[in-house]
Amino acid sequence: MDYTAKPAFLKDKVILITGAGNGIGAAIAKHYASYGAGIILLDKNIPALEKIYDAILEQAPSNTSAIYPLDLKGAGVEDYADLASSINDNYGRLDGIVHCAATLGQIAPIAHQDPKSWAETLHVNLTAPYLLTKACLPLLQKSDTASVIFTTDANQNKAYQSAYGIAKAAIEALSKQLADELESEGRIRVNCIDPGTVRTDLHARAYPGIDPTHLPEPHDITNVYLFLMSDDSLTTTGQVLNAQ
Repeated sequence: MDYTAKPAFLKDKVILITGAGNGIGAAIAKHYASYGAGIILLDKNIPALEKIYDAILEQAPSNTSAIYPLDLKGAGVEDYADLASSINDNYGRLDGIVHCAATLGQIAPIAHQDPKSWAETLHVNLTAPYLLTKACLPLLQKSDTASVIFTTDANQNKAYQSAYGIAKAAIEALSKQLADELESEGRIRVNCIDPGTVRTDLHARAYPGIDPTHLPEPHDITNVYLFLMSDDSLTTTGQVLNAQ
């Protein structure tokens, strides 16, 4: 997507990003912070979070970003309530959520799926984003122009995508339902982004035989994430946008 963001357009905004330790989530976190946002960096990998946090403070020492370690696979309702309470105590509101955390699970035929892996994959990719968003809705409603961004995958319906593909199809449905429910309030817009094929660890695990050197890096596809967090997208809701 071709989009040019205005300087400091996210100044004083508070944005929660899951999967912020690496890949697309990390790229978005650093990009948002460079435009003035305070980022709540959520991931299970604490060393990776610390690396991104340090990079943000290096470019903007006064930035108000924070680390929030959480493993979505084991997190339950109370964990998300604690997260929302912590955000409220430290920031008082939330201006955006970007869901980038994902797990691939098994890439195999349905007939050969391990039920435990199937359930865990659905939980991380679908139930966790739902629980997190639900817990944070009161915080988002304190913002005049909040934005919730889910991440989907155009390959969801192809063979062997199994629980990962099912979860991504359901995330699109969840995004559209939530957008429809919140549209009349005019305060929270909800959209999905399909990043396309990007050089990430998840793509490498899904397609180990593909040479990744020709693929775009995560920082190459962040413009659409900038657009959906900007005031230029205030009338955009319930959509699935392509990053490439």
